[in-house]
Amino acid sequence: MFQTTVIEYVKPSDLKKDMNETFREKFPHIKLTLSKIRSLKREMRNLSEECNLEPVTVSMAYVYFEKLVLQGKLNKQNRKLCAGACVLLAAKISSDLRKHEVKHLIDKLEERFRFNRRDLIAFEFTVLVALELALYLPENQVLPHYRRLTQQS
Repeated sequence: MFQTTVIEYVKPSDLKKDMNETFREKFPHIKLTLSKIRSLKREMRNLSEECNLEPVTVSMAYVYFEKLVLQGKLNKQNRKLCAGACVLLAAKISSDLRKHEVKHLIDKLEERFRFNRRDLIAFEFTVLVALELALYLPENQVLPHYRRLTQQS
């Protein structure tokens, strides 16, 4: 005798909608959808790869970004600046970047997220304050992201 299970097909758009609703119920203070947050993190990773940043740097940027998300600091207007500032801060703290490499990274951030570099530099301080200047992260916060990133590559 054969046993089978039939899993009903769900359209990806419905699945995405359900996932976002569940996220909104769990975190009502967060102004962005889960799919938008994931999309921003994907952009952060792609940009970091273009700029040859190490996976540990991307992992740190993710932690900074998620902390801002959980604090409810992100909204539709500042989400790209937040993502960009997190990448820039992580790169500055975890990499031994030369002046031209920082400039290249800022150029790429400006191009990818379509914001003005002046706004990014000003927002970098806002993010630093929101993170309470705590840029050195415990290993247990960075490691899960690092593992996921290195397994995807």
